[in-house]
Amino acid sequence: MEKLKKVINTKKFNIYMLILIIFVILLITVVISFRYNVKGEVNMPFYLSKISVISSVEGINNSEDKTSKWNIKVNQNNDIYIYIEKNHNYEKTETIQSIKLENFNIQQNSKIGEVKLLKPDSNFESVIFRNTTENQVDSIEYIGDMETSIKDLKISNQGGILVFRYAINNLGNYISNDDVEINHYDLLKKLSIDNNDLKVKVSFDICINLTSGKSYKAPVNLELPIDDVVNNGVQSKEFTDLENIVFKRL
Repeated sequence: MEKLKKVINTKKFNIYMLILIIFVILLITVVISFRYNVKGEVNMPFYLSKISVISSVEGINNSEDKTSKWNIKVNQNNDIYIYIEKNHNYEKTETIQSIKLENFNIQQNSKIGEVKLLKPDSNFESVIFRNTTENQVDSIEYIGDMETSIKDLKISNQGGILVFRYAINNLGNYISNDDVEINHYDLLKKLSIDNNDLKVKVSFDICINLTSGKSYKAPVNLELPIDDVVNNGVQSKEFTDLENIVFKRL
């Protein structure tokens, strides 16, 4: 016992113990940091519950062409719906101030068409989107309000839906004097466009800002369009397994 006390009271032992304590603290810090980088925030006041994508084909008649029976400009549209829900297990009261979709980046397989990011159209009640120049944006911000209004870019401060469109415009014009009628869902086939020609990888950040001053950001990656839109005309898919979308506190 006396020998143990002598060892414990030595300067050398104290130095070793100090080094051990520092090592343990650093190890714990590294483990916590690694876990945070992998899992991010595990108990946010609001969370991303689902992403829905609808890929479709759109044809717009060229009214200026008086010589052809059919002259249709072809676009391929991808409408993305992002669902934000309140975490009822979160103990404190929080409200959404705004949600911003930003830092958009796109990788195309080919250079056909013109890829555009579009916000909802606020001028026409009958449609959510129109592929017009005035609706083209670089980022989209939804402001927290009493209730969600997609066309006014408002989201309920207790959660709601965000919507935007990625469109590949001007894929070509289908011109014909022979067709009796035109099914717009067949237009990509008529232009001999392949699904691989349309494939794009879209990435962006979603940032949830709360009225308390807290902010959470996560990167999102999507591959568009969904499945075989060339042969089927319209395709949709819901993504509910979103563990790879990791929110971190700003």
